[in-house]
Amino acid sequence: MARNTKRRPNYSKRRRSNKKAEKKKLEADKNDLTLPPMEPTPISIDKGKLREEAIERAKKRPIRERILAFFRRETKQDYKELIINTEALERRVALIENGVLQAFDVERLDEERMVGAIFKGKVQNLEPGLKAAFVNIGQEKNAFLHYWDMLPGANNDPSIEIVRENKRKTPHNRVEAKSIQEIPKVFPVGSEIIVQITKGQIGSKGPRTTTNLSLAGRFLVLMPYAGQCGISRKIDDKPERSRLKRIISNLSLREGMGVIIRTAGQNKPERFFDRDLHLLLQQWDEIEAKMKSQDSPCFLYQEPDLIGLTARDFLTDDIDRVQIDRKEDYTRLIETIQRISPKSKSKVTHFDEEIPIFERFNVERQIEQTFMRRVLLPSGGEIVMEETEALVSIDVNTGSHKGDRKDGKNFILQANIEAAAEVCRQMRLRNLGGLVIIDFIDMKNKGDQRKVFQKMKSSMADDKAKHNILPISQLGIMQITRQRHDESNSSGIYEPCPYCSGRGIVKSPRAVSIEIQRKITSVVRRFREENIEKEANLKIFLHPSTLRRLRGPDSKLIDRMERNYGLKLTFEAAETYHVENFKLIDESTSNEIR
Repeated sequence: MARNTKRRPNYSKRRRSNKKAEKKKLEADKNDLTLPPMEPTPISIDKGKLREEAIERAKKRPIRERILAFFRRETKQDYKELIINTEALERRVALIENGVLQAFDVERLDEERMVGAIFKGKVQNLEPGLKAAFVNIGQEKNAFLHYWDMLPGANNDPSIEIVRENKRKTPHNRVEAKSIQEIPKVFPVGSEIIVQITKGQIGSKGPRTTTNLSLAGRFLVLMPYAGQCGISRKIDDKPERSRLKRIISNLSLREGMGVIIRTAGQNKPERFFDRDLHLLLQQWDEIEAKMKSQDSPCFLYQEPDLIGLTARDFLTDDIDRVQIDRKEDYTRLIETIQRISPKSKSKVTHFDEEIPIFERFNVERQIEQTFMRRVLLPSGGEIVMEETEALVSIDVNTGSHKGDRKDGKNFILQANIEAAAEVCRQMRLRNLGGLVIIDFIDMKNKGDQRKVFQKMKSSMADDKAKHNILPISQLGIMQITRQRHDESNSSGIYEPCPYCSGRGIVKSPRAVSIEIQRKITSVVRRFREENIEKEANLKIFLHPSTLRRLRGPDSKLIDRMERNYGLKLTFEAAETYHVENFKLIDESTSNEIR
C-alpha cells in the first residue's frame, strides 16, 4: 500500500501557541493598568435630538396633565422632568428641560446631611480679632459663628420685603445679645447656644452657622425667633403681592415668630399656607422638646433627604413629570406629597424598565461631561474650566468655530453669548461657588459686551444661589460671585491625588467601587440580552485601595450581586495599577469586557 506522505496539522502545537498569545495579551492588558487613564475627549451632544425625544415623552402624558400644563404656562412649551436614581451608596436627582440636563444633585447615603441642621452646642472659644466664636457641636470640626450671625434678625435678606411685625411682648428663655460688644458677656466660653448650619464643611474649613434659625416648608419659611414676616421680592406681580400680604396678616402665628412666603407660594390658595404653617409648627415643637431634654453638644434637627427635598422644593408647578427607579423611594415620595401637595401625586411614576434610568433618558453621558475641563459650544467654540479652592477660572476659546463671515465678527459675539449661557448651566451642575472669573473672547464693541452681560444676567435669573455679576472689564474679564452652601459635586467623586501630594485629583475608591458595580450590572444585562445562560465568571484587576473598599464597606453589596445575578467574582490587585483603573476579564474566554 502506498504510504500517505501528506503532512497532518499539529493541533497541539497550535493550541500551545494560542495559549501563549492569550497569556501575552493578558499581561499586556495588566500593564495598561499602571498608566493613568486618558482624559476623555468632550463630545458634542445633539440637543435637537434630546428635545425631540422629550416632545415624544410629553405626548404620552395623561390628557389631564397636558391640559393643566397648557393652562398653567400658557404659551410656554418647555417640558421639564425630574429623574431620580437611587443606588447602594448614592441618590441622584437630575432636572432635564427638553431633554437637556439643567440641574444635578447628589446625596451620598453614607454621609450626614449638614446644611440646615440644628445643633445645641457649647461656645469653645471666642476670637475678638476675627469677631467670631467657635462652637463645639459634637462634630469633627468646631463650627464657625460670626458675631453678626449671633445678633437677632442678622439674617435679614434684601430679597425679602418685610410686611408684618410680630415681636414678642413677654420675655422668653432664649439668651440674646443686642450688640456685638455684648456678645463676650452674653455668650462666654462654655455657655450653651443653639445654632443652625448655613454652609457645610469645605476643605479644611469647619461649617458656618447662625443663631437665627429657620425651617423651610413648601410655601413658607418659619423663623421661630425673628418676629418679622415678609414676601420674596421675586414675586413681582403687584395684585398677587397684595393678596399674599393679606394672607400673612391672617396667619395664626405664635408670639415672636416670623414667616417668609416663598416664590412657590405664588397664586396658591390661603388654605395651603395654613396647612404648611401647621406642619412647620409641629416640627418646631419637636425641636424644642429635644432642646429641653438633651445635654449639649447634641443634634436637634436635620433637613430632609433628596426624596423629601424633591417633594418640598423641586416638585413645583412647572415640573411635568417625576420618574423614580426605586420602589421604596417612590412609595415614600408619594406619602410625603400626600401631606404637602396631594394634587402633584399624578406627576410621579415608578420607572421599572431593565435599562438604568439615567441611561434611558441620556442623563449619564451628560453628567460625564460635567467633570471635564473642556466643554464644547454649539458653534464650535469651547470653554475650559479650572476649579481651585479660592476661585474658578473659565476661559472661552474659539476652537473649531463655524463663523458666518470671513472676518469672524459674528462668530465672536455668538460664541461669547453661547459661552455665557453654558457657564451658568455648568455652575449649577458642578455646584461651583465663590469668585468666578470668565475670560471671554475679546470684543472691542461696547454694544456686544452689553449683549453678553445681559445674556449672563438673564441666564442666571433662575439660579437659586445668591449671586452678583459685574460687567465685562477693560481686560475682557467678567467677575461673578456665587453663593455655595456645600462642597462642589466634583469633591464627592475625587480626592487628593496620592501621586502628587494633593496637586491633582483622582477618583476615590468609593467612586471607583460604584463604577465597578455599575459595570458588572451592565455586563449582566448585556449577557441577558444576548441570551447567554452560562454562569458568569468575572475577574477584576484593580488597585488595592479599591479592593479594600469592596471587601470592607461594600462587601455585602458584592455578595448580594453574586447571589442575585449568579456571578462568581474574583479580584486581583497590585500597587502598580493606577487607582482609577480597573479591568473586567471573562475567565471563560480570557477576553476583556469593555
